[in-house]
Amino acid sequence: MHLLLRTHVAQPPAQVWQGFTRELFLALAPPFPPFHLLRFDGCQRGDRVEIEIGAGPLRHRWTSLIIEHGIMPDGTYYFVDEGQELPPPLGYWRHRHLLEPAPGGGTYIVEDIEYRSLFRWLEAALYPVIWAQFAWRRPIYRRLLGAGAR
Repeated sequence: MHLLLRTHVAQPPAQVWQGFTRELFLALAPPFPPFHLLRFDGCQRGDRVEIEIGAGPLRHRWTSLIIEHGIMPDGTYYFVDEGQELPPPLGYWRHRHLLEPAPGGGTYIVEDIEYRSLFRWLEAALYPVIWAQFAWRRPIYRRLLGAGAR
C-alpha cells in the first residue's frame, strides 16, 4: 500500500534538514499508541531509530535503518528509512522523506510511505490509521519549521 502526504513550511530545505532532530522526532509522535524512543542516531545512511510502541503485553519494538540520504540536483534533501523490526501486523515498511524546494519559497515536506501487512486483506484497513498518524505531523511541522502560506 502507498501513502503520500505533503506539507508546506516556510523554511528553506537546508534549514528544514537541520531541523530533523531527535527533538522533532519526539514532537511528531502521535498520542496513540503509547510510544517510547529507545534510540535515535539521526537521518543519515547507517543511522538507526528504535522505538517501542504499545503498553504492557502489547508492547512491540520498531527498528528502522536509514538506508540512504542526500541532496538531489533540484535541491531536494531526502532520507529513506526501512523497517528492520516491525510491530505486527506490519511486514514491510519503507518511508521516503523528501524536503522539496517550494516554488515561491519554503519547503514541501513529503511523506512517501510504502507498507505491507502480514495479511494482504488488512492493508486497506490500516490505511486510515497510518494516514491519521502522519497527518498528525502537519501542524507540528508548520509550528516548528515555520507556517507556510499553502
